Amino acid sequence: MDTHLHIDHYDDVDTRYSRQVLFSPIGKDGQRKLGGSRVAIVGMGALGTVLANHMVRAGVGYVRLIDRDFVDTSNLQRQMLYDEEDAASTTPKAIAAAKRLQLVNSQVTIEPHVTDLNSLNAEQLLSDVDLILDGTDNFSVRFLINDVSIKLGIPWIYGGAVASRGVSLMIIPGQTPCLRCLFTQAPAAGTTETCDTAGVIGGIIHVVASFQATEALKLLVGANEQLNLKMQQWDLWFNQNSAISVAGALKSDCPACAMKQYDYLEVGVESDTIQSLCGRNSVQIHPVNASDKPLEYWEERLKPLGPVEKNRFLLKFQAAPDLHMIIFPDGRVLIQGTEDLIQAKSLYSRYIGM
Repeated sequence: MDTHLHIDHYDDVDTRYSRQVLFSPIGKDGQRKLGGSRVAIVGMGALGTVLANHMVRAGVGYVRLIDRDFVDTSNLQRQMLYDEEDAASTTPKAIAAAKRLQLVNSQVTIEPHVTDLNSLNAEQLLSDVDLILDGTDNFSVRFLINDVSIKLGIPWIYGGAVASRGVSLMIIPGQTPCLRCLFTQAPAAGTTETCDTAGVIGGIIHVVASFQATEALKLLVGANEQLNLKMQQWDLWFNQNSAISVAGALKSDCPACAMKQYDYLEVGVESDTIQSLCGRNSVQIHPVNASDKPLEYWEERLKPLGPVEKNRFLLKFQAAPDLHMIIFPDGRVLIQGTEDLIQAKSLYSRYIGM
């Protein structure tokens, strides 16, 4: 859609955006720039919901929401756009968020994608925006975002939070170090804390995402001289915060920004299709050659084998008392009730077929 259709509405400083327009670093001109801007948010969990809320309320003209998951009761403690009805109906997060945000601001074009960002679709989903915002919970996806950012010259803002700690960094291709300048590769599984192992409090989510959102507004209105290019770190519980300069971290032999090797965009099939999900006791399987069968097909196939529930977004099959399989139209399957990749692959093979 043409996100410039609503620009004229931004002339009315006495209504929706009046307080933001009165902030002189934004003003009328900045508000018009926001109205013509396009942003993609990857991950609609805790950080993503705060980011999307800020972008839509601020009047960013086009916001794309990308998330592979659905709402669960355990999300409600910190994921601000969802409610108990969303969890009870297993509504995909991107859909639930878009529905809620469209009620907040009908002037903004909101485009939800219920999908897993991977090497096959990342360029298509991220190539036509001005800025990418990181609301994810794993480094593999962040390195994928980083590859797209460097290859296409699109800035992105990294963010992460666990327990009471958080971190954020603006990455601008050709100007700042990229993520692979700072981290050669993703941390090995089990070597870092996650929300599943260390928990997370809501306050740190809002601090990190609000910092990301503010830097996003600066970038989109053209206030480049005010951008914070340091790595910001917080620990709210223990009253700590710091800003670390990363200017010297730019590497002349960085695989991504120096050598133009986009390893995560060209990742092998098997390594990119099976992942444990943070805090969900679940494994996601997304084979490259996924089945193109409709949900109705799986409903008929699996009904004789166990309880099945279906809505227009997904199908839920109870494979065992404590094991469920969630099948999405794009061929993805979540195996709930295990973090064992071998067990998950076995169940997938048994009921779906490899």
